[in-house]
Amino acid sequence: MASIFAHGLIAYAFGNTFSEEVRTYKFWLLGIICSILPDADVLGFKFGIAYEDFWGHRGFTHSLVFAILLGTVVTFVFYNKKFFYRTGLLLIFYFTVCTASHGVLDAMTSGGLGIAFFSPFDDTRYFFSWRPIQVSPIGVNKFFSLWGIKVLLSELIWIGIPSGIYILALYYAKKSKTLFKKDR
Repeated sequence: MASIFAHGLIAYAFGNTFSEEVRTYKFWLLGIICSILPDADVLGFKFGIAYEDFWGHRGFTHSLVFAILLGTVVTFVFYNKKFFYRTGLLLIFYFTVCTASHGVLDAMTSGGLGIAFFSPFDDTRYFFSWRPIQVSPIGVNKFFSLWGIKVLLSELIWIGIPSGIYILALYYAKKSKTLFKKDR
């Protein structure tokens, strides 16, 4: 898996796509939680759930169906007055993408059993053919090690730099739109 830092950064970067009126503290917090929540499945190890099981690590909680369900539920619970409007659809989209991005990043890592993207319809685990991100260790103690440093450096290159470029590109695109409006 990628680290929680990388997952949260993706939610933050993508969140910058939306207007300032939508980007509240609640919006950011929920987006980051959605991007990290699929890894709650690691708790299954404590209850004897095997890695490769439906509820195992990188199983159903990493699927596209789970992402859509979570995006919809989060929007309904926290933005119920906006749920049936355009803003509600945009929020469902944002929270769904934040959640789905988790599986996408994990499918780009160098370890694990793959991602059950199509669960519950197909529990086959998939990786992408291009896997440049070092897999993150499970557990805080293992993360603060040489392995953890390698993971962070890998994520800086493959997630941090592209996210920074995306955020800067959005900033300048929005700024240029503002400049052009003033010229009219």
